[in-house]
Amino acid sequence: MIIKNGLLIDPVKEEAYVADIRISEGKIAEVAKDIMTAEKEEIIDVSGKCVAPGLIDGHVHFRDPGLTYKEDIHTGALSAAAGGFTTVICMANTKPVVDNVETLKYVLEKGKEEKINVLQAGAVSKGFKGEELTDFEELLANGATGLTDDGIPLKDAEFVKKAMEKAKELDVVLSFHEEDPALITNNGVNRGKASEFYGIGGSPKEAEISLVKRDCELAEETGAKINIQHISSGEAVELVRQAKAAGAFVYAEAAPHHFTLTEAACIEHGTLAKMNPPLRTEEDRLAIIQGLQDGTIDMIATDHAPHSAEEKAKSITEAPSGIIGLETSLALGITSLVKPGHLSLVELIKKMSLNPARIYGLDKGTLNVGKDADLVIFDTETCWTPEKYCSKATNTPFTGKELCGKVCMTICGGEIAFKS
Repeated sequence: MIIKNGLLIDPVKEEAYVADIRISEGKIAEVAKDIMTAEKEEIIDVSGKCVAPGLIDGHVHFRDPGLTYKEDIHTGALSAAAGGFTTVICMANTKPVVDNVETLKYVLEKGKEEKINVLQAGAVSKGFKGEELTDFEELLANGATGLTDDGIPLKDAEFVKKAMEKAKELDVVLSFHEEDPALITNNGVNRGKASEFYGIGGSPKEAEISLVKRDCELAEETGAKINIQHISSGEAVELVRQAKAAGAFVYAEAAPHHFTLTEAACIEHGTLAKMNPPLRTEEDRLAIIQGLQDGTIDMIATDHAPHSAEEKAKSITEAPSGIIGLETSLALGITSLVKPGHLSLVELIKKMSLNPARIYGLDKGTLNVGKDADLVIFDTETCWTPEKYCSKATNTPFTGKELCGKVCMTICGGEIAFKS
C-alpha cells in the first residue's frame, strides 16, 4: 500500500511536508516524494489531506468487564478508530477492578480481536480502596500500561508516597485523579455559577488544587513519574508548571471538553455536560490552553466515559459524571486550538500521538521508517456535525455542534480500521 500526496504531520521532525508513505508487512517501509508503485500495490491518493501518526489516547473507559451496557471493548474500539485513534489505554475502574492478572488478561485478549491497539492500565490499590498496593510487578509483567485508580482519588498521602516509591523503582508512570472528596458536596458541577444555577454545593477547584499540590511535592521528593489526569483549573496548571521547573517528573493531560467548554455548558446541557472534574470558568479554560501552548500540559486525552441514556436522564445530582469523546477529539483540537492559532497542527498531533507514546513507553507516535504503520488521514477543512456515533453511548454536549476537521481513514498495523 502507498499513501500518496499527503501532507505529513511529523511530530518528530516537528514539521509538515508533502510526501508518500509505503506500507509493507504492517510497517512504514518508505517515506519519500513520488514513490514508484510496484505491481499490485494499492494506491491511496490523499491529495489535500493530512497524514499523521495514529492518535494515542492514554485515558479511556470501555466499561468491560462488568458495565458493558454502557460500552464494551468492541464498540469502544470502533469509536476510537472512527476518531483516528490507533492505540488506547483503558482505565482500571471496571467490575471487577483491574487489580489482578486475570481481569487484565481478559481485556488484553479481547482487545487483540479489534482493529486497533487496546491496552489496559492496572490499578494502584486493591479494590480501588486506597489502602493496599496491587502487585505492580505482576501487573506490568503481564502487560499493564501504567497504573491508576482513575475515577477514585487517593486520599492517604502516606499511601501515595509508598506507591510513588514503588513506581520509581519500576520506572512506571502513576496517573492520578485529583479531587479531594472532603471538599466536594455534589460532584460533576463547578462550585460557582453552575452550582448556584442548580442550587447545589458543587465541586470547588480547591478540591483539585490541594491534591495536585500534594502529589507534585511527593513526585519531587520521590523522583517518581506521575501524570495529572484531566486537569481542569488554572491553579493546578500553574502547580504542574512549577513542578516541572523544579525538575520533577510531572506530566499532565487535558481533555478536549476542558479546553473547549466552561461551566456555562453545564447550565445549558445539564447532565450531558456533567463530568469529574467539572467544567470550570473561562479563566480556567484559557489557562489550560496556555498550559498546552507552553508545554506544561503534555497530552490531550479524552477521558471517554460512556453512560446509558437512562442514567444521564436522571437529575443533576443523581446522574453519573462523564462524556464520550473519542469521535470528536481531533476535530475539537482543530476547531478550538489550531483554527484560533493557539497551537500549530504539528503541536496538536504531538500532544495526541508522540507525547503519550513517550510517556507510557510505547514505540509509536511517529512516521519513522520501520515503525508500525499506524496512521490517521484527515481533512482540516471539512466541517461536520456529530449526530451518530460508533460508541454505544451518546452522552456528549457536542452533538449538533459544527466542528472542523474530519477523519477520513484510520490505518493500524497497515490495515484499514476505519474509512469514512
